Amino acid sequence: MNAARRAKAARRSSSLPVDRARAEAPLRQCVRAAVDNYFDALEGHECQGLFDLVMGEVEAPMLEAVLDYTDGNQSKAAQLLGINRGTLRKKLKQYNLEP
Repeated sequence: MNAARRAKAARRSSSLPVDRARAEAPLRQCVRAAVDNYFDALEGHECQGLFDLVMGEVEAPMLEAVLDYTDGNQSKAAQLLGINRGTLRKKLKQYNLEP
C-alpha cells in the first residue's frame, strides 16, 4: 500500500466509529444486516427499486476503493474487478467517479 493510500485509510478509519466484530464480518453478512435494517426501518411501508439502491450503495464505494488500490490505473482496476475497461469507464460515469 502506498503512503497516500495508507494516509487516506487512516483518515477514514479514524473518523468513523468502528465496531470491531462488525468490521471483521464477511461482506455478505454486512449486506444482509444492512438490508434487514432497511426493511425494519420501512415499518411496513412499500419498497421498490431495492436492487438498484443496494447496488448503488455497494458498487460505487467498491469502485472507489479499487481505484485507490490501483492508484487510479483503470486498466489494473478493471483487471482486478474482472470486468472490461470499457465497462469500468461506464460504471465510473454512472456514479460520477470519472477522473
